[in-house]
Amino acid sequence: MLDVTTNPESKAQRAQQDEPILTIEGLSVALPRGADRPFAVENLDLEIHRKETVCIVGESGSGKSVTAHTVMGLIGATQLKPVAGRIMFDGADLLQMPPDRLRALRCVGLSMIFQEPMTALNPIMTCGAQIDEVLRWHTDLNATARHVAIVRMLEEVNLPDPERIMAAIPQQLSGGQRQRVLIAMALILHPALLIADEPTTALDVTTQAQILRLLKNIQQNRGMGMLFITHDFGVVADIADHVIVMQHGRVVEAGRAEDVLLRPQHAYTQALIRAVPNPKPKSRVERQDAPVVLATSDLGKTYATRPLFGAPRKITAMHGVSLEVRRGETLGIIGESGSGKTTFARSVSRLIEPSSGAIMFEGTNIGSLNGEALRPYRRQIQIVFQDPYRSLNPRRKIGDSIVEGPVNYGIGRVEAIDRARQLMTFVSLNPEALDRYPHQFSGGQRQRICIARALAMEPTLLIADEAVSALDVSVQAQVLELLNRVRREFDLAMLFITHDLRVAAQVCDRVAVMSKGEVVECDSAQAIFQRPQHAYTRSLLDAIPARHWTFGEM
Repeated sequence: MLDVTTNPESKAQRAQQDEPILTIEGLSVALPRGADRPFAVENLDLEIHRKETVCIVGESGSGKSVTAHTVMGLIGATQLKPVAGRIMFDGADLLQMPPDRLRALRCVGLSMIFQEPMTALNPIMTCGAQIDEVLRWHTDLNATARHVAIVRMLEEVNLPDPERIMAAIPQQLSGGQRQRVLIAMALILHPALLIADEPTTALDVTTQAQILRLLKNIQQNRGMGMLFITHDFGVVADIADHVIVMQHGRVVEAGRAEDVLLRPQHAYTQALIRAVPNPKPKSRVERQDAPVVLATSDLGKTYATRPLFGAPRKITAMHGVSLEVRRGETLGIIGESGSGKTTFARSVSRLIEPSSGAIMFEGTNIGSLNGEALRPYRRQIQIVFQDPYRSLNPRRKIGDSIVEGPVNYGIGRVEAIDRARQLMTFVSLNPEALDRYPHQFSGGQRQRICIARALAMEPTLLIADEAVSALDVSVQAQVLELLNRVRREFDLAMLFITHDLRVAAQVCDRVAVMSKGEVVECDSAQAIFQRPQHAYTRSLLDAIPARHWTFGEM
């Protein structure tokens, strides 16, 4: 058993600096029969040394996560199967290692941070108990020593009030705090190798910057190697020493980070880099003469909590928000998690009841309407949510999902289906696919379906709530262009909610910056990005990954 109180080092950590911690030689992982290609990963070679970060970059389906899960021995219960190659760690081939020995090695020699903390953490266990489980499994420490080790680790990952964090369940923490708990769990036993699988994808820009800085500092302090999986070249530029670009399971380019980023050789790498949104906003013509579609005045939302013990509390999620958006215009709402962005979007669309203020939609205060009086306006305000798979009923064909809304509003089914076919063509999908189910499409295709479903209602206002944050960079670029085309051709007003400032720079005419439930700054996109007035806005801009790299100008 391992005693973490002495800060021990594994054999891999005691190895010489020039010896790799992990060596992958000719790794091939077969896909099930009938898949679109023979291998999920084909003939992969890589090395990772102490204090070195190797980034694997590529789109969904490129083999990035399969590589990470294969190294960790986490594909045994799937239909994927390693059929060739070696994965050498600490002198042993992980592919030939018995399951009990591999299980004992996890967290001690090599460890992993997963993309989504809410699926990686047990929702009914306290965070302290989940970290303690790692120590109970791998060490002989008593309860007091384990508690001391957990507090020390939570302090190392910069979590405030470790005792409170230990007593909390995951739902009681923010996204950034949950991710830090996962990092603490992964690093509590001082592994020689850390695998980070898209650990910052769902985080806002400042939290992402903090997590990347934290990982880099811990890596240098501990002499740890890191395999970092991502599709974000901004993150690559900030953290990578070496880069491996994968496409369809194969390595198409590999080299030092500076060489791959500044002098990419392969057409696929060049295309990925071109697709990274440029944080320099485009010049746009203001539409001061266009009619105002939406105008909010002192909009607020307060939640009342009633705990089992103690007095009721009120939490103000949003207050005093006064904004307007005109026809043909895109207003961006940016800010960190908890800033009030989504609360504003849901209040405007009347998915939640505002506590105060007015919502003027084409001259009518819909903030005070309910029931049948509100029904006509629900058709005119449509939302495209972040996760298209959760937005679509998995048991219904997508054609039924698209025509459901228009049919409910009195459109004949034949007419609705005809319009659905036209919209499928508009969003660059085959109309014949209306008879397919959501799981038969890629993430980007599902988001296009959600856009088509929203347009089928012939809305006046379209709200995109983090609609591209979960997409690969190239798919993201395609969906952003589609949203721009929707705005132009349908002459819609659009609210674009995002935590990715690079995306906001490319699609928004004006930008409102929210912090702690209120708008701290609102101006044209060019003014916000080039002449920010508020300190909070400047802090957001400073946190943009690789802000001064000109990816989109290749």
